[in-house]
Amino acid sequence: MAGHIQDRWYKTETASHGRTIKVKTDRYGTGLRYRARYVAPDGSERSKSFPDKQKRLAEAWLTQIAADMSRGQYLDPSAGKVTFGEFATQWLASQTTDPSTIVNMELRFRLHVLPYIGSRPLSAFQPGHIRAWARALADSGMAASYQRTIFANVSAVFGAAVDDGILPRNPCRAGSVRAPKLDRRKITPWTRERVFALRDGLPSQYATTVDVGAGCGLRQGEIFGLALDEVDFIGGGVHVVRQVKLVGPHLVFAPPKGGKLRDVPLPEVVSDALAAHITRRPPVDVTLPWKTPDGPPVTARLLFFSREHKALNRNYFNMYLWKPALVSAGVIPERTPGEKFHPSREHGMHALRHYYASVLLDAGENIKALAEYLGHADPGFTLRTYTHLMPNSRDRARKAIDRMFRDGDHNEA
Repeated sequence: MAGHIQDRWYKTETASHGRTIKVKTDRYGTGLRYRARYVAPDGSERSKSFPDKQKRLAEAWLTQIAADMSRGQYLDPSAGKVTFGEFATQWLASQTTDPSTIVNMELRFRLHVLPYIGSRPLSAFQPGHIRAWARALADSGMAASYQRTIFANVSAVFGAAVDDGILPRNPCRAGSVRAPKLDRRKITPWTRERVFALRDGLPSQYATTVDVGAGCGLRQGEIFGLALDEVDFIGGGVHVVRQVKLVGPHLVFAPPKGGKLRDVPLPEVVSDALAAHITRRPPVDVTLPWKTPDGPPVTARLLFFSREHKALNRNYFNMYLWKPALVSAGVIPERTPGEKFHPSREHGMHALRHYYASVLLDAGENIKALAEYLGHADPGFTLRTYTHLMPNSRDRARKAIDRMFRDGDHNEA
């Protein structure tokens, strides 16, 4: 047993005859009688009090503490009193990932986590609390993919608490807890007619963004961050080196997603569309901080910009330009006065990348090359996302044999 147990109701004194005797203290009969004390691995003293007639329980507690120390499984009892909200705030402040990712995590915690479990001490969590919170997420109606992202963020906080020796295990990983399941709906690419209808629905100065998205597969932020000197009209390529991102309310330049710079083929039709766009609306120099709102200023001669000659803000573009174009193309219904637009998450600018991928796969492009063009770090992700769009192998086999026999000279006999 580590440490010792103090009896607050009695003290030991030496009597006149030289023997030690137990004498009642001023606290006799009031409060908790026993105080179990030990020295923690960090050198600080820890203690816990027990009521009268529970000395054996105090001894068992100290024995357990000693066993945990010897196994390297000691947890500071006082650390678990920190609430999830307090620890999550500290955890977020220590993150070194992309600033916009941190801002998004803070938003998720504020809206979907802290109101439900933020005030509960870490040591008080049981798997049942996580199951109840996950049920609330499911009942909220948000997309399954977004639920999984929030759940993963919360699990990461508990994982950090385990690493810091505050918790013995992560309640999000208990056998009875189920992470939100992804909705495995297959991507349905837009038709060529819809792509052109959407293009016609945008203001003329932004119509060419559709050509770049559907013809080169760039992400929305990469289109907004595309500069004149990154378009190789002679060599037929686009160098994707930056994107425009929102970090809170601030616009910044940043590397493409995952920091993956890449070169993408520039089809002639997109090259012609960009050349015409530049003639009508010459590029302008736009200066934004790099990666963070207080980062060093970087200037790029952007092809697409706002009326004020500033970088495009995705929130404004999506609400006031893209969604009205979806309405004009018949993708979503007209907005009722005073109401919001119909939800259209699957019809954002990302749909142009899906169209691009479907066209290339139908033409026989391989997954590895497509992953490179799309900026995916893992070709396996590209395969999982678009495998249902790949031409059927039996169809390819039949067509190959048909071409061989048609091209042969087997009718001469």
